[in-house]
Amino acid sequence: MARFLLTRTLSTLFTFWLIVTVVFFLMRLAPGGPFDGERRLPPEVETNLRAAYNLDKSLPQQYIDYLGMLGRGDLGPSFRQKDFSVNELVATGLPVSLTIGGLALFIAITLGITVGLKAGLAPGSRSDMLLMGVTNVGIAMPTIIVAPLFILIFGVALGWLPTGGLGGFTHYILPPIALALPFTAAIARLTRGSVVETLSEPHLTTARAKGLTERMIIRRHILPIALLPVVSYLGPAAAALLTGSVVIEQVFELPGIGRYFVQGALNRDYTLVMGVVVVYAALILLFNLLVDLAYARMDPRIRLQP
Repeated sequence: MARFLLTRTLSTLFTFWLIVTVVFFLMRLAPGGPFDGERRLPPEVETNLRAAYNLDKSLPQQYIDYLGMLGRGDLGPSFRQKDFSVNELVATGLPVSLTIGGLALFIAITLGITVGLKAGLAPGSRSDMLLMGVTNVGIAMPTIIVAPLFILIFGVALGWLPTGGLGGFTHYILPPIALALPFTAAIARLTRGSVVETLSEPHLTTARAKGLTERMIIRRHILPIALLPVVSYLGPAAAALLTGSVVIEQVFELPGIGRYFVQGALNRDYTLVMGVVVVYAALILLFNLLVDLAYARMDPRIRLQP
């Protein structure tokens, strides 16, 4: 187990470094710059600004300097939002993004497993066909369409819930649900297929012969095996929920780091874009590492080898 953990950790660190490197050079090599605008700055002013932000150095030196700052936990200053550092902007927006993504993940897991289990335990029944039909609609409807529909129906037409911004508890209802729906449908289909496959396993006949109740069989013998595909899906799902909140934050006008990413990309704010990418990459790789460990823990057939 220790060797498996060490190997996965080193692989995660290497992937993180690779992501940072690729994004750093892509940002620097793309046309335009953080001080380009509709009005051209005087040459001496632009020269002073580039010197103040170390953009007058060679590209390799800028890369080395950035890695040094990153190693100290410093994401650098924002080029366009001069009153704030990237650390401050991330600290402001990250809790919002994590709250929306965390709630969406909870909804997707809870509802998806429940629906998939109910459908899988009665394959071919009316409830199975109805639930799977609903999940097909959920998969086919992307977040960019679902979110505005929710606003029009529940915010504008019915007036039940706020349509944007932050405030009380009600502001955290529509965004997570809109974000979670496609993933809920995917988890439900995964669970349903795995449950149907598990029902044909011979060890269930043995469990019933021993007199175990259906509730105990489901809890002890069906769910642990049926949830393996779901666990393996949770890493990419958590990553997609976190990065997918960019769309939700724009539609619902939430001050998360997704909005900062969009603003930084439009303004060519190198350090702000890099800071958001660093945070996203770290969280996504951490999720995938945890899922790898959980999957290996749940399935005794997996050999913990590199």
